[in-house]
Amino acid sequence: MQEGNKILSNKFGYRKMATPSTLCFAILLFLFPLQFMATTTPSCPGDCEPIDADDNDRFHFAQNLEFLEAEFFLHGALGKGLDAFEPEFAKGGPPPIGGRRANLDYLTRRIIEEFGYQEIGHNREIVRRTGGIPRPLIDISSQNFAKLFDKAAGYNLDPPFDPYEDPIKYMLAVYAIPYVGLNGYVGATPCLKKFSSKKLVAGLLGVESGQDAVTREWLYKKGDEKVEPYDITVVEFTNMISGLRNELGKCGIKDEGLIVPKELGAENRTTSNVLSADPNSLSYPRTPQEILRIVYSTGNEHRRGGFFPKGANGRIAREYLYNDQLRGL
Repeated sequence: MQEGNKILSNKFGYRKMATPSTLCFAILLFLFPLQFMATTTPSCPGDCEPIDADDNDRFHFAQNLEFLEAEFFLHGALGKGLDAFEPEFAKGGPPPIGGRRANLDYLTRRIIEEFGYQEIGHNREIVRRTGGIPRPLIDISSQNFAKLFDKAAGYNLDPPFDPYEDPIKYMLAVYAIPYVGLNGYVGATPCLKKFSSKKLVAGLLGVESGQDAVTREWLYKKGDEKVEPYDITVVEFTNMISGLRNELGKCGIKDEGLIVPKELGAENRTTSNVLSADPNSLSYPRTPQEILRIVYSTGNEHRRGGFFPKGANGRIAREYLYNDQLRGL
């Protein structure tokens, strides 16, 4: 707007005297394209741009990820899910598919158990503030993770990847989940309208970031270890998963493994990448459509699958599922 006004002033004010009729014509000439754009162009265009939605819709969308994390962490650490602690949060939604207790060492189990309890708290706060959504059908089976890791590797791993088999495989599976929720909160923050909503997302984002940092640090210590029985190291698996998420998200590099080229490292000075961040070491944002492409594992926000075989819930996700374009938000 300021640039446009400056151009008008140069053409119609500072360079020569203008008659009233000339000024009126100039103003109309300037305003007409803006009015045309406002009526014909979506306010948030593009597959990688934020969408129009109210604050509650955004938290309802995020709750899909909070459900996924709660179920995977609680089952992995304790062998039981959200229904064993706060069954009313599910609002009648179906139990997850394939969750079971993982073969974890004492320290890793304590970490994951804490993560699970944190996700109960996240769901409680979203339900309290917004009413929440019914839990969608969630697939945390070893078969679903095997498909994900096959896709990341580019071939069928033999034997199939099983996250519940040992601590390293479980933590690699954890690597595949909370970071996407973190991206979502970073992307949603500038779009929130209410102070109370921004305060809530700040609290959620802080813990999600902490979970991702703990996970990455746990894996970083084992970076050069081969993941048995595959001839693939921990670092290589993280690079594969991050590469797949970038490919599915379709909006450039917003995901990085534990070791990167120097041009992607902090200040272009290091290949170490304990935290994934942009060139100024800021967290990457992702939009709902990017997140759906990733968690559906289809690269298409309109095609369900992956962790959500019947699609995610809430107005944003269902609009994408049933319409070629997001309408009415």
